[in-house]
Amino acid sequence: MPLYEVVAEPALSEPALVVALEGWIDAGLAAAGAMAHLRASLDTSLVATFDTEELLDHRSRRPVMRLVEGVNTGLTWPTIELRHGHDLDGRDVLLLAGPEPDMRWRTFVADALDLIGALGVRIVLPLGAYPAPIPHTRPGRIATTATTAELARRVGTVQGNLDVPAGVQGALEEACGARGLPAVGLWAQIPHYVSAMAYPGASAELIDAVAVAAGLRLDAAGLREAGRALRVRLDELVAGNEEHVQMVTQLEAHYDAETSERPSSILPSGEQLATEIERWLRNRD
Repeated sequence: MPLYEVVAEPALSEPALVVALEGWIDAGLAAAGAMAHLRASLDTSLVATFDTEELLDHRSRRPVMRLVEGVNTGLTWPTIELRHGHDLDGRDVLLLAGPEPDMRWRTFVADALDLIGALGVRIVLPLGAYPAPIPHTRPGRIATTATTAELARRVGTVQGNLDVPAGVQGALEEACGARGLPAVGLWAQIPHYVSAMAYPGASAELIDAVAVAAGLRLDAAGLREAGRALRVRLDELVAGNEEHVQMVTQLEAHYDAETSERPSSILPSGEQLATEIERWLRNRD
């Protein structure tokens, strides 16, 4: 028996699939923010659910108990859902969201691929975000992992070779490549000094990257406005501390130098990225 249950069978035409599974690297809650925005703005409906009884350790992902005047009125269990919506031009978009499975990754990936294959998915777009040595005063950057070099270059790329721990989205991406299904992992880079707080500007950048990679028309105006408001607040906070001013100034100089020297690739080196990711993983609790 597959790990999913189909609850609706909408008529689809070559949908794009966006994936954001909670529990792995999502600095600034950028992927979670992007997925929440897409679920709300695309007016989605439920297509399928996955069996979280088989996939999750509920001791680490506990249900939420609702208490009313001391009475247990029910539990809300974590769910992994596949939902369907449309972009601004009516193109089909599927969203796979929920907690990252704790177990049975290979089975989950195989079943997910069978499901999206039956639905005619044309491209898979996993989302994530990680801390990087960049300033909040410069445009954000999107790094990519993909099933082909051409797809990786469509939005952005990471220079050099890099070995990092993988999430289930990486396993899904690899399996897509084995089946000949295009997949592009989109990773927002978050200024390392704000990576523990919500960073809506990066969520907007992820949505813009999804639009470019999949040929969709999506509206991220609300997230961009929230990002601008946060930028003003961060400017005020930094200005009040001379050490912070010097740090941001140094990051700006490094960013601008890289942009000037390599206009086609403005991403930090693999070593820089690995250092920031390792630091974030150590401190995220």
